[in-house]
Order: sequence, then structure tokens, then C-alpha cells
Amino acid sequence: MKQYDFDEEIERRGTNCLKYDGLAERYGRTDLTPMWVADMDFRTPAFITDALLERCQHPIFGYTLEPEEYRPTIISWLRELYGWDVQSEWLSYIPGIVKGIAVALDVFTSRGDRVIVQTPVYHPFMLVPERMGREVVYNPLRMVDGAYEMDFEQLESVVDGCKALILSSPHNPAGIVWEKAVLQRLASICSRSGTLVISDEIHAEMVFSGYEHHPFATVSAEAAANSITFMAPSKTFNIAGIVSSYAIVPDERIRREFYGFLSATELNEAPIFSYIAPIAAYGNGAEWRRQMVEYVEGNVDFVDKYIRANISQIRVYRPQASFLIWLDCRGLGLSQRELVRLFIDGAHLALNDGAMFGIGGEGFMRMNVGCPRRTVASALEALRAAVPGY
Repeated sequence: MKQYDFDEEIERRGTNCLKYDGLAERYGRTDLTPMWVADMDFRTPAFITDALLERCQHPIFGYTLEPEEYRPTIISWLRELYGWDVQSEWLSYIPGIVKGIAVALDVFTSRGDRVIVQTPVYHPFMLVPERMGREVVYNPLRMVDGAYEMDFEQLESVVDGCKALILSSPHNPAGIVWEKAVLQRLASICSRSGTLVISDEIHAEMVFSGYEHHPFATVSAEAAANSITFMAPSKTFNIAGIVSSYAIVPDERIRREFYGFLSATELNEAPIFSYIAPIAAYGNGAEWRRQMVEYVEGNVDFVDKYIRANISQIRVYRPQASFLIWLDCRGLGLSQRELVRLFIDGAHLALNDGAMFGIGGEGFMRMNVGCPRRTVASALEALRAAVPGY
């Protein structure tokens, strides 16, 4: 069995990499360790790059057909990971999950319609509907005994008349793997109110030991009949620059309307590498995925133990999936502006400002630990040294 090297340090500067080459524009300085954008610093596995290079040997890159093995490879992967028997006609390529959310809102809602988000949450969930002229309705998560929960009582009070709810599963930034019963209750509420659930499940393939991801559409007949699911290999295999997202829609009526629009606008037609990369990833990547998730979970363990021992004012909200850690920094007693300056000017770290995730994000920062452990250790040492000065 091949052992993959996740300790390798790879220089990414100078490649038009947002995570590194975007530091000056986003943070005002370049001497920062970037732990913000949700891609990883691990080498994309060779079984993907080899497949891309093989295709590059042919000198023409013209219009392309969907490869015969594209859908069967995805279907096999979903069956293996979740026991989900997806039918071929349920699937469609989409040009990115945020774009997919925008298309779904365009098809199923109108200007002025109400769309529910569960903050703190990935900020495009709020920005996309706002910029499309929809009214964002907030159903903030609540923290009970140190753990986030959906606030179903508050949801019941606002859901009537809302056309859509955008679900983050697993949740970004908190890393929650929602239990099946929670998703079933959500499905029941949204079904009764006629609120379409748009489920972003891009982090689903990175669930840690002891947890199980349940695709929203699998939890009940109500969920299957009232949802659109978005998935992708991009986070798992570090290929975000190759847009390889796809939608899954079990319900025929929703599928006809949504896929009809995608077809009419040709948004369901993928660029050539957006077929090749997921076929290679899902066809060859089971062991790489297993080792990568194990390594990332080790990074999470490292951060949790280090901060508990050395920076007691900060609490790690331990994720159950993915490489993003939600840091509760309220114990530092800083304003949000002071907190951001601590990380940037004090520790020379570029993290995501928790306030960008909406209601409930103040006092938090989001840290990306999809990188070699030496980078994580160095970042934490810099943070420990900076804290006393703030």
C-alpha cells in the first residue's frame, strides 16, 4: 500500500494562487502564513495529475462529450461512501457550488422572495441571495452546552412563506456533521412549508472517525422530494481550480425545472478537465482520501491540544469533518477589529474573520489546517507569542 506524504512543503507563491498571491490585496501585507482560503497545501495526487497530463498529450482541445464513465464513477463513489443508490438521470455537472446555488435561486425564487440561512455560515449563502434581490431570513444556530444545534423553534416561527433554505452539511465553518434525526426534522419542517432545501455537501467526503455523513436527500422521502444536493471532489482531492462540482436531484419535477435551465444555458456542459479530474479522483482515490483525512484529523488534534495547553483564552470548536477549525476567541476580551489585528499584525497569520460568517461569528476566527503539520506548529507558536501583547 502506497504511503502518501502530507508533510511535503510545496511553494505556491507566484502561481496566481489566491491563498498566497492574494494576501496583499486581502490583508495588506505579504509576510503572513495563509490559513484562510479553503483549499489545502497538499500535492494533488498523481493519479489525477497523470490523467490530466495524459490528455494533454493530444494537441487539440476542442468541444468535448461527457465521458461514458463519468456518471458510473460518481454513482459508485456515492454508493461506497454513503450507501446512496443514485440514478444516472439525477446527476448533472454544475460550474461550481456557489454558482449552482445562484442558479437554483434564479429558477425557484423571484426578487423579494425570502431565503433562510443558518448562521454563522459560509458567507456566499448570504451574499448570493442578497445580491440577487432576495430577502435573507436568519435562523441562527444556537449553542447548547458547548455544541451548536439547529434552532427548530425559531425556524418554525420564520419558515412560512420562505421559498428556500440553504443548508451547509457538513457545516462550514463549525465542522458539524448533522445527525440523521436533525436532518429528518429539518426536512419535515421545510416540506410542510414548501421551502426548497439547497444542500451544499462539498465537505462530506472529509468526515472524521466516529461520525457519519447523511446526504440530505437520503434521510426521508420528504427530503428526497424537496431538495437539490451539491457535491464535488474539489476539497477532498485539492482540485478547486478544476471546477468539478455536480448536482443530485431525485425529484422529477425539481429536476425538470432545474436541469432544464442548466441545459438551456449550457451550464451543464463541463470543460474537458472537469470530467477527467473527478473520474480519476473517484476511480483511484479511496486510499488517498483515507490517509488525507487521517492526517488532517491529526492536525486538528494537534491544534486542540496545543491551544488547551498554551493559549487558554481561546477555545477550539472541534470540527467533525474537514480541515477548517472554528476558534472561539472571545476569552481574549478583544473587539473584532482588535482580534483581527492580533492575528495579522501580531502573529502574522491570515485567517478568516469570524464576523464574515454572519450572526454568531463575532469573536471567532476560522483556521485552515489543510497543510503540513510543521506549518500548523509554527503558526500556533506565533499566535502564542503574540497573545500577551494584546
